Amino acid sequence: MTALFALATSLLWGLADFGGGLLTRRTPALTVVVVSQTGAAAVLAVIVTVTGAWSEAGGQLWFAVAAGVVGPVAMLSFYKALALGPMGVVSPLGSLGVAVPVSVGLIVGERPGLLQFAGVAVAVVGIVLAGGPQLRGAPVQRRAVLLTLVAAFGFGAVMSLIAEASTTVTGLFLALFVQRITNIAVGGSALYVSVRRGARALPEEGGAAAVRAALPALLFVGLADVAANGTYSIAAQHGPVTVAAVLASLYPVVTALAARGFLGERLRGVQAAGAGLALVGTVLLATG
Repeated sequence: MTALFALATSLLWGLADFGGGLLTRRTPALTVVVVSQTGAAAVLAVIVTVTGAWSEAGGQLWFAVAAGVVGPVAMLSFYKALALGPMGVVSPLGSLGVAVPVSVGLIVGERPGLLQFAGVAVAVVGIVLAGGPQLRGAPVQRRAVLLTLVAAFGFGAVMSLIAEASTTVTGLFLALFVQRITNIAVGGSALYVSVRRGARALPEEGGAAAVRAALPALLFVGLADVAANGTYSIAAQHGPVTVAAVLASLYPVVTALAARGFLGERLRGVQAAGAGLALVGTVLLATG
């Protein structure tokens, strides 16, 4: 079950990153974060009400609040990096955040078997290579790398926090809702300050009409991100966090394949090799 839900997480995050990266090339990143998370929060509000998840409220929700504070910072940094550099470079570096939950798992006493340790090493190398790392270049590229590393740490922290925010399915719905409300509060405040300082909240071309036209895509990005957090939490609760975190971090492969399929970005030799290694690592983790 851990492998299945973790792989579902990588698929959802990969598609969400692809969609978010495309949207931020036309719309300010803060607007993408706030609007996408607002749509997801509206859907979660209905689910929480229907399932009666309010009864699961407790002290563990502070983990969801913390995840909601860190999340917008990570998403904003990541979306800005995606807008500055090729998705195939930014996405695999963002997955280095896997080091945070893996470290937490080791600290709390998890000891994967020999095959799983090998799978972790192979998969992490494959994840990085899947983007065909290009760390040399213009200042803009270096800025993209820095933003991506900030996002990576944030993503890893969110993975660890959301896994601790609930122990039941209904509790998970409530935790994800609280996380999204916090996301909106933090991201909305940042957007307000940004606009007050003269930045744009709407696309230069099309304005509000362009945002309305992009609402289906924005809703998809928000819901995919929510679903990924949910499937990761389930994966982490039903198996070793070290395994769940690495498998969930295979999303750069999904992003690279989506970029190839929809944008025609060609996979370089190192990217293809990285994707192959990631697959080998996945098999080792799932069978170890």
